[in-house]
Amino acid sequence: MNKPLSINKQLFLLLFSALFSLNTVADVSLPRLLSDGAILQRDKPLTIWGWADEGENVSVTFAGKTLSAVAKDGRWSVTFPALKTGGPYELKVSGNNQLLRKNILMGDLWIAAGQSNMELPLNRVKYQYPDLIESTNQPNIREFNVPVTYAFKGPLQDYTQGQWKTATPENMATFSAVGFFFMQKLHADNNVPIGLVTIPVGGSPAEAWVSESVLEKYPHYQQKLQPFKDDAHVQATIANDKANSSKWYADLDAADVGLKNNWQQENINTENWKTLQVPGFLKEQAVSKEDKEFTNGALWVRKTIELTTAQAAKKAVLWLGCIVDGDQVYVNGQLVGQTGYQYPPRIYAVPAGLLKAGANSISIRVTSYSSNVGFVKDKRYALLLGDGLFGDEAVDLKGEWKYQIAARVNAMQPGTTLHYLPSSLFNAKLAPALPLKIKGVIWYQGESNVGRAAEYQQLMADLISDWRAQFQQKELPFIYVQLANFLPAAKEPGESGWAELREAQRQLLAINNTAMAVAIDVGEWNDIHPLNKQAVGERLALGALKVAYGKKSLLASGPRLKKIKASGEKLELSFADVGKGLSVRGEQLGHIAIAGADKKFVWAKAQVKKDKVIVWADSIAEPKWVRYAWADNPEGANLYNSAGLPASPFEARVSD
Repeated sequence: MNKPLSINKQLFLLLFSALFSLNTVADVSLPRLLSDGAILQRDKPLTIWGWADEGENVSVTFAGKTLSAVAKDGRWSVTFPALKTGGPYELKVSGNNQLLRKNILMGDLWIAAGQSNMELPLNRVKYQYPDLIESTNQPNIREFNVPVTYAFKGPLQDYTQGQWKTATPENMATFSAVGFFFMQKLHADNNVPIGLVTIPVGGSPAEAWVSESVLEKYPHYQQKLQPFKDDAHVQATIANDKANSSKWYADLDAADVGLKNNWQQENINTENWKTLQVPGFLKEQAVSKEDKEFTNGALWVRKTIELTTAQAAKKAVLWLGCIVDGDQVYVNGQLVGQTGYQYPPRIYAVPAGLLKAGANSISIRVTSYSSNVGFVKDKRYALLLGDGLFGDEAVDLKGEWKYQIAARVNAMQPGTTLHYLPSSLFNAKLAPALPLKIKGVIWYQGESNVGRAAEYQQLMADLISDWRAQFQQKELPFIYVQLANFLPAAKEPGESGWAELREAQRQLLAINNTAMAVAIDVGEWNDIHPLNKQAVGERLALGALKVAYGKKSLLASGPRLKKIKASGEKLELSFADVGKGLSVRGEQLGHIAIAGADKKFVWAKAQVKKDKVIVWADSIAEPKWVRYAWADNPEGANLYNSAGLPASPFEARVSD
């Protein structure tokens, strides 16, 4: 007769059985990129991969063909022969469980990366393109947008968020604006499904986008990364930054006499307040030395406007340009909107019933931490009344406002932006997509590397080489945007960090299978995020059509400097990519300068002949150097080709 098992032995067997069961029936899984609605690369071998328990048999059926694999080290993969454009297909995966993914298309798959000008969604430029979001219905254009994330210990295997979305009204607001216009043109020209894995991160520097192996050439970046491989260091950094930020805002709030005295309320006495012209900056207008030196703290500004009964009854939206740095906006004492940093446009809906006939107060609490508090010029400052994006009536808010400094505090302690650290974005944003074959990469980045142009040129060359190796596509097309015009225009020739960065970008064209979209004519002097994303996206598409789609005869870029030679007191510049000939928009070529060996540049005179430009200056007897559009904002640069595409800025020297 068998003796009954003790309770301890029974528990042991039950636990062992449960653990054994978990280890032998682990669910098979797929990466997020291989989800419903995916667009996968046509005409290249197609790898399907995922995860399962060790030794698990996995069966994969796609486009009428079934392949099998055995999981090793927790991962499995199968590779189907190249497929033509087509679909929709279903993807079926069977292991200890079954998965089904639907509506998958074979088309062209691109990666979009860089910083905020690639990230900027259509919702931010909807006023530039009225009705675009509501009227677009292109289900064969799709985007997989990856939210901000980072990793320091090595490449991640999968994304934790993201899904495929079609270019239809319910999804369009979050699409990358540049990415959408790029896809739209490619789809119109090639009539194949276009997919975009959108991974940019606002403000990110180039070094965040290379693998750690590349950092061996850049010891200062490698050293910067190392401490963050320790989770405890990461958490301590986060906690310290949060504490410093919380303390700064708490100190500001405690010191702010405007908060103490409710300066947001509808009626207060501003008789002793000073005058500020909006738009404008305090440093430019303040009379007292004390106000001119104001850097960190709180500034309150107020204005009263008069409305009729009919006006007060309409829908209303406040347009307050851009404010440096943060703001809280009150109408008749009620908060209607707030923004924490300077770049987003201030467009705040006013709640129905808040406005009234007669006097209405607008009170803005501006928080300053970057030393140039104020209202960005050449932006719209108005109360728009009525239906539609722009209403049917505008109450101008430019002009005289009243201001008072309410608090002065110490400078905010600098923090650590974790997703800007070297390799952090390669590991988290790019690596999970590496098993896929792709058509190419579009890239819009460089603003955060201004001031490091020489390094940037080498770093970007290494990035392109790195990504091609990681994707195992030696000739992977890489199409990028040259930085747009930005900051106030200069009247005289001079040095420029933005121009140096653009020159570094121009030099990258020496790398095979690259193309550059020039954007010096579609930027805005007062906005690092210019609204004209359609021109940028379509110029990227032109480069892609030539480099990635084999349309070699396409005039896909502006005039490109080919050769320079001296002829007495003149320089002769020869250009490629001119089409039917060079074109000057205006009476004469602007923003071109020459110098002797001393590199002291002066404005030059110019004569344009078909594919050549002859330049000279009476004061330069032996010219050695020439620069075109060499400035942060090269206002007046006007050299184009017959396709209406602008010439790239450049610096060149006559060979000895």
